[in-house]
Amino acid sequence: MSTGSRAWIKPAIALAVIAGIGFTAYQSLNKHQSAPAVTFLGIKGEKITPESLKGKVVMVNFWATSCTTCVAEMPEMVETYNKYKGQGLEFVAVAMKYDAPNYVVNFTETRQLPFKVALDVTGDAAKAYGDVSMTPTTFVIDKDGNIIKRYVGKPEFPALHALLEKALKG
Repeated sequence: MSTGSRAWIKPAIALAVIAGIGFTAYQSLNKHQSAPAVTFLGIKGEKITPESLKGKVVMVNFWATSCTTCVAEMPEMVETYNKYKGQGLEFVAVAMKYDAPNYVVNFTETRQLPFKVALDVTGDAAKAYGDVSMTPTTFVIDKDGNIIKRYVGKPEFPALHALLEKALKG
């Protein structure tokens, strides 16, 4: 066999390797990570368990009373929750471990937050969700318990609403 008739082998192998890398990257980008099985402690001492959230679309919002962006986005979070709660949306606002519990309770009461508010006094919930340190950080979890979106900072609410509508129908 002449060298010319085998010239296609190296490019074919290179193409196969590139296709394999591309497919792997596509799979990893489109594969949804399961939400961690975290039991949150609500501000009234109640436990918010993974079982109680099962089969629902859930937003988990890590925030702090000292975070100006968190405080600024909270009215839109309340509007979002009120708009979609009748369709099965659940919302857990998780105060970061450095946030004083009495500040969280005061904020929740004075703003009349209509959703579940939890304290992450040990920081374990933030760790379980990928070492959340930036606030606000919001996760959208589908009915199957998969994280379908992570927002760091204030979400674009029209895009968030479109995502929720799709997830709630699914």
